Amino acid sequence: MAEKPTILNRTVIAKSRLFRIESMDIQFSNGEQRNYERLARGGSHGAVLVVPLLDEQTVLLVREYSAGVHRYELGLPKGKIDAGESFFEAANRELKEEVGFGAKRLHHLSSFTVAPAYLEHSTEIIVAEDLYAEKLEGDEPEALEVVPWQLSNINGLLATGECTEARSIAALFMALEFLKSRPCG
Repeated sequence: MAEKPTILNRTVIAKSRLFRIESMDIQFSNGEQRNYERLARGGSHGAVLVVPLLDEQTVLLVREYSAGVHRYELGLPKGKIDAGESFFEAANRELKEEVGFGAKRLHHLSSFTVAPAYLEHSTEIIVAEDLYAEKLEGDEPEALEVVPWQLSNINGLLATGECTEARSIAALFMALEFLKSRPCG
């Protein structure tokens, strides 16, 4: 495996309330130098995406407005990890805020990146089980619609065209495999 390149210089070239764009001068082990730009974390502690299982056959999705594509999307509850919070604490908080349930059992499935060549961001994928009713006030501008969906019908969900987020889709298939791999009974 090649030696990791060296960051020679890193400069913030643009900033907004949510994002920071960095220009990075990089030198590779063979002496080649390049300039890269990336969307940097900007104080973020990462994010969680939760697969809330009502039972072993049913996942709870949320229908939420997505500004990036200017439409409502069906997907999994998600949100940022606050300072001082573990990803399990963040997952349970987001679950309570967006779905109205907490979880007695949480399992870390994986960490995902999206466009890692340009985006410094990772999302922890968490399966939530043994749900109990508990609602926390969230930061959503409107109530989210909670939609139970059969895990055996993920392809039907995709066919609706309402669930297009790659993280949600991958996490649903991973959760299905997670459940299949557990010992029965």
